[in-house]
Amino acid sequence: MSPDLDALFMDRTVALSREHMQAGHGGPFGAVVVMDGQVVAEGWNQVTSTNDPTAHAEVVAIRRACTALGRFDLRGATLYSSCEPCPMCLAAALWARVDRIVYGNTRQDAAAIGFDDAPFYAEMSRAPAITMAQMEHRPSAAAASVFGEWAAKPDKVAY
Repeated sequence: MSPDLDALFMDRTVALSREHMQAGHGGPFGAVVVMDGQVVAEGWNQVTSTNDPTAHAEVVAIRRACTALGRFDLRGATLYSSCEPCPMCLAAALWARVDRIVYGNTRQDAAAIGFDDAPFYAEMSRAPAITMAQMEHRPSAAAASVFGEWAAKPDKVAY
C-alpha cells in the first residue's frame, strides 16, 4: 500500500473513532479493513453500547469484513486501527489471516488514558499455568471423541 493510501485509510479510521466516541457508542477506537485498495468494512468500539466486552473496533471490523466477503479468511487485507491492537484483537486479526496491521496510537498511549491492556499481554505469557482467571485442565473422553470425529470428518472446512 502506498503511504498516501495508508494516510487516507488511517484518516478514515481516526474519523470513525472520533465520531462514535462522541456519539457515546464506546471508547475512542476505530478500525477499517481494506483489500485491493478498497474499504471492505469499518468498525468502532461498541463495548459499552452493546454490553459486549468483545466488541472492540478491530473485532467488529473483522466480523463485518468476513460477512461482506462471505468468508472467514482475510488474506490480502490490511487492518487499519486507531490504536495498537490489544491481545484479543491481535489474535482475531491473526486468526483471520490479515496480512498487515497499521495503527495510530500505541498501547502506552491507550494506557495513559485508562485503557491499559498490559495485564492481558502478561496473562498470555502465563496461561494456562497461572492466570487471573483460574484455568483447569480436566481431560474429557467425550471432548476428545469430538476432536476425533473432526479429524476424521471428510467434509470439514479447515481453518
